[in-house]
Amino acid sequence: MSGRSGKAKSRTIKVDYLARVEGEGSLYLKIKDDAVVDCRLEIFEPPRFFEALLRGRHFTEAPDITARICGICAIAYQMGAVHAMESICGVTVGGQLRELRRLIYCGEWIESHMLHIAMLHLPDFLGYPDAIAMAAEHGELVETALRLKKVGNDIVRLLGGREVHPVNVRVGGFYRTPQRAELATLEHDLNWARDAAIELTRTVAGLDFPRYERNYEYVCLSHPDEYPLNEGRLVSSSGLDIDISEYDKHFVEEQVAYSTALRSVRKGHGAYLCGPLARYNLNFDRLPDTARQLARELQVEPPLHNPFKSIVVRALEVVFACEEALRIIAGYEVPASPAIDCRPRPGSGSGCTEAPRGICYHRYSIDHEGSILDAKIVAPTSQNQRSVEQDLRDFAATHLHLSQDLLTWQCEQTVRNYDPCISCAAHFLTLHIDCE
Repeated sequence: MSGRSGKAKSRTIKVDYLARVEGEGSLYLKIKDDAVVDCRLEIFEPPRFFEALLRGRHFTEAPDITARICGICAIAYQMGAVHAMESICGVTVGGQLRELRRLIYCGEWIESHMLHIAMLHLPDFLGYPDAIAMAAEHGELVETALRLKKVGNDIVRLLGGREVHPVNVRVGGFYRTPQRAELATLEHDLNWARDAAIELTRTVAGLDFPRYERNYEYVCLSHPDEYPLNEGRLVSSSGLDIDISEYDKHFVEEQVAYSTALRSVRKGHGAYLCGPLARYNLNFDRLPDTARQLARELQVEPPLHNPFKSIVVRALEVVFACEEALRIIAGYEVPASPAIDCRPRPGSGSGCTEAPRGICYHRYSIDHEGSILDAKIVAPTSQNQRSVEQDLRDFAATHLHLSQDLLTWQCEQTVRNYDPCISCAAHFLTLHIDCE
């Protein structure tokens, strides 16, 4: 693909289907007189009405209903729901039940990150249209990635009852907790996975990354003692430091005419970025020694502001997830009860967890019988949508010298940096770049 561009008065770059993202939408980028004059991430999927579906249901049903929102990040939605409901009931889940929640989250991070790294994003860097074409020349790499993903699937299946839309998570804990011998069956593969993830990180750190950086406002959870998964305060690189219950005071969803999806912004600040780069830049010191030493070896220590390098951070987070899973399994003791009793009381509560793509916020109100009166769920991708548009606008503006083919390719790659999950229904995005 040539990097040269002729001096054409007008040009149009159009890609009918942008593969390797989840959901339906289109992107419109208009360039006139060597300037980007319009950039829109247009989402035209019909609403799925999950928040409306929750109203009138019993509060204990929320984890199973929200698990259906995403086939990849079901744990993120379940954990957001259970934390919110437990906050209403005045219950705090600790000890081994809390550890098991972190363990099942580790499984989700491993499977989701590996799907993104190897199947959705790596083909961009190696010049292939998809993972199938890539596998023809990099079969060992793809096989390793698939085996790594299976390790994550195995964790989710053991603790969640099944790999997709797990059914064992409940308000207060789990319906069933595993015996020590059951968790011990994961150790051999997790030790292999940690070592394989380290080598994978070395591989992706050596990729050829487009030159692009932006001064984002990073937003993520932060916990004083651990790398964030499902608990902590909400912090940002601009000084935000709030309890989850204050989320709605600082963030608001907006509607634009060209999209059926709401977009979240920080009040008075605008677009922000959540996900791997945010977690990494704001919580690096809470990663295990293995991951931090590897980052130093590869010279990718924070601050890291190139979104194309998010693939490296995801690989480092797989190393973390394997280490964390092994730690939890080594110290596991079967809890006295699989769940804490949670009795409903009227009120509202919030929960926020770190899905692989970023923070997933839940807020619910219930009555004295436990019926859900109101529900609000803000997915990670809706929080990143404005940043996606800004990246596309800024990246295109500084790379207009590229040929049509290469500019189109890297604009698609810019979107995939975010591992966007527009929905779990379809898997394409239409890209249209209009140059005059």
